[in-house]
Amino acid sequence: MKYEVILYYYFHPIRNPEKFCKRHKKFLRELDVKGRVYINEEGINGTLGGTPEQMESYKKYLRSLPGFENTQFKTDPHDSVPFRKLICKVRDEIVSIHIDGLDPREGGHYLSPAEWRKVMEGEEDYVMIDVRNNYESRIGHFEGAIKPDVTNFYEFPQWLEEAEKEIPKEKKVLMYCTGGIRCEKFSVLMKKKGWQEVHQLEGGILTYGKEEGGVHFKGKCFVFDDRLVVPVNEGDLQPIARCEITGKPADSYINCANMECNRLFVCSEEGAAKLEGCCSEACMESEFRRPFEPENAFRPFRKWYNYFDGDFKERELQDDVS
Repeated sequence: MKYEVILYYYFHPIRNPEKFCKRHKKFLRELDVKGRVYINEEGINGTLGGTPEQMESYKKYLRSLPGFENTQFKTDPHDSVPFRKLICKVRDEIVSIHIDGLDPREGGHYLSPAEWRKVMEGEEDYVMIDVRNNYESRIGHFEGAIKPDVTNFYEFPQWLEEAEKEIPKEKKVLMYCTGGIRCEKFSVLMKKKGWQEVHQLEGGILTYGKEEGGVHFKGKCFVFDDRLVVPVNEGDLQPIARCEITGKPADSYINCANMECNRLFVCSEEGAAKLEGCCSEACMESEFRRPFEPENAFRPFRKWYNYFDGDFKERELQDDVS
C-alpha cells in the first residue's frame, strides 16, 4: 500500500488559536492520520502522513478554512506513514526564532526553483546562506552555501550578529531551507538589519528537487520524520558526510545508545555494528546503554529520549517541520 507525506505552512492570522487547534485536532483524529501540526496566532505549520485519499481530504479541509485557501503543499510518496503518533498543538511560534514582530510579508523576494538555478549558473555575485541546523546541512547542501554552525533555528539571530561584518550589506543574498518557513522569518530579520537585496528559494529544497532535479545540490535532505533523509538530486546520491566511527561515506543519523549521551551522529551500518550503536568506546561501557538491535539501529531521529523501567517514552520533537 502506498502512502503520502505532506509538508506545509501558511501565515494567516488566527483569532483564537486554542479553538482553531481543538477543531483541527478533532478533524485529524477522525481522519486517522499521524504527524505534527503547530498552530498559533500567526498561522499553521505542519507535516502529516497517510493514504493519498486521507491527504487529499486534509488538503481540501485546510483550504476550505477562511484565509487558508492558497495553502501550498509539498507531497512525497512513501511506503509507510513515517510518524509514530499525531501531535496537534498551540505553540508560541510556528517556527521558533524567538524574536517578535517579524512579519513574513516584509521578507525577501521569492525565487522560483528555475530562477534560483539561473542565478547559480549565471555570472552575478551573491552570498548563499543555508538557513538550517548544522546536522541538516552536514548531509546535504547547495554548492557554495554558507552553513552556519547552529543546532537550533533560534540561534540564527546570534549567528547573524557575528557574521554581519563578513557579509557586505550591498551583497545579493540568497537563502534556503527545507520547505521555506525558516526563510520567511530570517529574510525579514536580514532586511531589518540592513540587507536590501534578500532572496529566498520558493518552496525550499524539496520543491527545487522536484522541479529542477536537484541540480547543484550535494547530498540529501534531512527531514523531521521517520524517513530521516530524502534524495534531492537523483543523479547524484553519493553521501557527502562521513561515518564518525569508520570514516567511510555515510548519510544516516542515529542517536548514541548510551542514554546519558544520546548524541546524534552520522553513522554507517558498519560503524553501528562496531560500537553497538554507541558514538564512542566510553559510551559502550555505560550501564544506561540501550540494547543493540541491528534491524533497529537506524530508527528515526528523536532528539530526546526517556526510559523508565524498560518502557520507551518519547518527548515531543521540538524542531521546525518545514
